[in-house]
Formats: sequence, C-alpha cells, structure tokens
Amino acid sequence: MIFPRRLVQLSVLLIQSGWLGVAPSPTDEGALRAGHGEHGEPGHQEPHKDSYSTFASEFLESRYLSDDGYPFPTAPPVDPFAKIKVSDCGVTKGCIRYGKPGCDAETCDYFLSYRRIGTDVEYEMSADTDGWVAVGFSSDKKMGGDDVMGCVHDDNGRVRIHHFYNVGQWAKEIKRNPARDEEGIFENNRVTCRFKRPLYVPREETLVDLHLSWYYLFAWGPAIQGSITRHDIDSPPVSDHMISIYKYEDIFMPSTAYQTFNSPLCLLLIVALTFYLLMGTP
Repeated sequence: MIFPRRLVQLSVLLIQSGWLGVAPSPTDEGALRAGHGEHGEPGHQEPHKDSYSTFASEFLESRYLSDDGYPFPTAPPVDPFAKIKVSDCGVTKGCIRYGKPGCDAETCDYFLSYRRIGTDVEYEMSADTDGWVAVGFSSDKKMGGDDVMGCVHDDNGRVRIHHFYNVGQWAKEIKRNPARDEEGIFENNRVTCRFKRPLYVPREETLVDLHLSWYYLFAWGPAIQGSITRHDIDSPPVSDHMISIYKYEDIFMPSTAYQTFNSPLCLLLIVALTFYLLMGTP
C-alpha cells in the first residue's frame, strides 16, 4: 500500500521524467523555443537523457527523504579515541604515573588509570612504546602466577586487548578474555588503550576479583607480529602498596633517571656539598 504522501512524491517524479503526459507550461514552451534558431531551425540542445534512468535515480534519492520530504539527519562524526583526562586523577578515577615528574598520559613512560562504572572497572593504559603495554594483578609484588591485561599493537596498526597469565617470567596468553568495550590507538610512538572488565568473576586461577586489593605490576615493551616480547626494563615498576579500586589515588613513581635524586644518600651528598661550598676557605 502506498501512502498518499509517497504517492504524491511518486507522481511528481513520474511527471518530471516524462512518464505521465501533461501539457507543457509557458515556461516549458519557452524552453522548447529556445532550442531553435530564428527561423525555426534546430539550435543547440542538451543530450537526451534516458527517462527511465532519470526516474530511477530520482526515485532512489527519494528513499533517503523523510515523510515530510526532508533528508534524514546524519550522525555526528565519532572521535576514534577520546584522550585520557589526567585532570580527573584522584577525583573520579585513580591514576598511576611512572616517568618524569609532572608527566601525563601522553608523556609518562607508563600511565594507568582505573575507575568503577557500575559492575565494571574501566582501565586506561598508555606507554612510550610501539609494541605493548600491560598491567598485572599480584598478591606479592613478584612476577609469577599473576592475572595480566595487555594492549598489543599488531603489524596492521591495530591495538588489541589480550589476557595473559604469568607463568614464572613468561606471559602465557589466555583464550578467555574478560575485556569488553575495547578501544586502542597507536599514535606518536605510544600504545594507548581503554577497556572494561567485570568486578566479579567466577573463581578461576587466571582471573582475580578486582573488588579485592592487589599489587599492580607495570610493564611495556616491543612486539613482533602482534606477539609480545620481553619488557623494556629489567625490573619493571610495582606499586609500593596494594591498590583498591574503591580508593581513587593519584600516584607518581619517578623513573630510574629521576630516582637517583630522590634517594636519601644522594640528598645527603647534596647537603654536604652545599655546606662545603658555603663554609669552605675563601
């Protein structure tokens, strides 16, 4: 059944394409006369268009119109990856930064954030690498027997979220992947990703309950054909205390290059040198 409004649109298209014979309007007659010279001889004419193809194209165009004859609205462009907001750290989400003092998600050697969303935990990770970035959930600060979530940059330019389990010093990929709502990007030589994972999971060796507190292991490194290889540094950083997803902290951990200046011995030497320079013999 064709609704009246559609019937009117169809009739107009039939008239315009010459399928329905109607008397030409004065404007049409003027247009016909314009195609002849002063004595009626044929002048320049536009090439004749096939009436069926014209009708078909106009009919197909009408399918993209609403009942009121207006085009359907188009969805706004979607940002492929929303940037990580560090201004929310310690307020609406917890963050761990490793690198230069004052660094953020785009400049830290390693960055991690977490926040609760309903029955899920959303994680954001970023690291200065072209391979992979990961976080492990450990009960003892040591690598081995740990549930690990990693974001891996493959040879096709995609960043995928994988689930691993540390067997000693080796990360074994696990087929059961609890991640969902995955996002990832490789840009400016950084691997960045975002995903959700359920708070509670059925008890299993390779999966931990995130409502409990864990030491967080941080690692990143190169990848070969989408497979992770050894991490970039010999002793990857570990949180100095257990992290709870119910407490939004903003933790900074200086990288090796900046740890020297924070050690007690180094500070003592600086104080001694300063005292010597001030009290030395003129």
